[in-house]
Amino acid sequence: MLLIGTRLAWNCVVLVLLCSVSSSFAPPTQHVLEKSEVAPSKLNMKLKDAYESVLSFFRPVTCHHRDEQTLIPCHVGDGLNTTECLENKCCPSKNSHEPKCYMPFKDNLQLTFRVLVLVAGGFLILGCLPFCCCAFLQRSQCFNPLRRANKKIKKIVRKKREHSDDVYDRLLN
Repeated sequence: MLLIGTRLAWNCVVLVLLCSVSSSFAPPTQHVLEKSEVAPSKLNMKLKDAYESVLSFFRPVTCHHRDEQTLIPCHVGDGLNTTECLENKCCPSKNSHEPKCYMPFKDNLQLTFRVLVLVAGGFLILGCLPFCCCAFLQRSQCFNPLRRANKKIKKIVRKKREHSDDVYDRLLN
């Protein structure tokens, strides 16, 4: 379980790093696709979706506004109903004197909570990792010489077993 969480965290870090590298580093002589050619867009869309989900994790927004916050109308258009407003990642208003669809606000409290949980989870993993490694290595015969069977003791145990088998056979006969 611990290994899966660590591997997942590293995969996310690598994915974010790969997505953050811009395609502007490509040489200008790169082959440009013609209209008849098909671009490999599935992988690009998966990376884009993953990047957006990681980015949305670190940029939480909310529709709850305080009285001192000014409402900025959503740029998707006027006269949108609640469903269209939510599909365009905007917030529908409940009052008639406000814009019908407005931009969401940054949620700093949620961001603080998410970063705190992420850091606490990282410290928990890093704190438990040495104990798990020690427990695993202690039980391993390769790393712990006390777990290996001693040749002299093996010989003594084998002789005692043979002797006890002889005694047992004599008693049965």
